[in-house]
Amino acid sequence: MRLNANFSERAVIRPDDYVWVSSPMPGVERMMLDRVGDEVARATSLVRYQPGSTFSPHVHGGGEEFLVLEGEFGDEHGLYPAGTYVRNPIGTRHTPRVGDEGCTIFVKLHQFEKADQQPVNLDTNEAEWLPGLVAGLTVMPLHEYGTEHVALVKWAPNTEFQPHTHWGGEEILVLEGRFHDEHGEYPTGSWIRNPDQSRHTPYTRDEGALIYVKVGHLAPGSIIGIAG
Repeated sequence: MRLNANFSERAVIRPDDYVWVSSPMPGVERMMLDRVGDEVARATSLVRYQPGSTFSPHVHGGGEEFLVLEGEFGDEHGLYPAGTYVRNPIGTRHTPRVGDEGCTIFVKLHQFEKADQQPVNLDTNEAEWLPGLVAGLTVMPLHEYGTEHVALVKWAPNTEFQPHTHWGGEEILVLEGRFHDEHGEYPTGSWIRNPDQSRHTPYTRDEGALIYVKVGHLAPGSIIGIAG
């Protein structure tokens, strides 16, 4: 399968575009955002677990990164409430299971550099916010390795960032509020992937926004994937 698999093109999915599809495990559905491969794939997805659902034991052959959006995710290593950011490096293994409230996660698979072996388990509800580059922005760094940088960015209402070029690309998931740029507006749940060397001027209006953002991971020749 190849879905939004041309990383030199801009891709946008808003909540009105969602199409949930069943996974091989009962009670687990996926909204695929980009994908290169079949069941084992370089994939970016929203995954929705029904209450009491489980997923089969599996090894992270290319690493796993996820952010818990709703409910509480769990495995044999612990429980991860909404707002938890996790990175499971290449070669790690777990058996996901979900409690009575179910959960939804944003997950990226098979996108780790081999040498990026730093596990992360961060409760973003408790972590520190730092000043951003312009007034009205605060930033919570989540992870960095090489040219890849991952963070949460909180935008106050009516904040504008300077025009800038994405060297190595940019990927955004709107977690709260509504995000804008000259290309459109993006309500909560929108996913945006801007390619290497694209350019925009982002801003917010009265509602502000909270976004997950990853930059520097989409440079030509650096994109990790699985043939399929």
